[in-house]
Amino acid sequence: MLRCELSPRFYETDGLGHINNTVIPKWFETARTPIFKIFNPELSLKQWNLILRKIDVEFVAQTYHEYPVEVRSWVSHIGRTSFTVSHELWQRGEMTATGTAVLVYFDYTAQQKGEIPASCRAELGSIGRD
Repeated sequence: MLRCELSPRFYETDGLGHINNTVIPKWFETARTPIFKIFNPELSLKQWNLILRKIDVEFVAQTYHEYPVEVRSWVSHIGRTSFTVSHELWQRGEMTATGTAVLVYFDYTAQQKGEIPASCRAELGSIGRD
């Protein structure tokens, strides 16, 4: 499992005093950085080889500005050309959101998906839920 601690910023709050619902998908994407590095160690946009197919977020409880958050992420499914990353957002011992992202191994020059390389598949397989 990957763990990413973040400090909510004041501008991420909304008029109701909690973290705006548009922020949490961004935090989930930030937590996927180690996974991006499996495919592209330099994170070079010229060599980018993943594309987002789908995301979903379920808001379980309110998340607040005053306290740090932890995003817990793991690879929950690996297919031939795509994989799914599952996320949980925790604050003060309470899970406040969950979500998933489906990423596709993608060739931007050919504009088509490709098979996930065996080396990447092996690394993805090591990121399970603890």
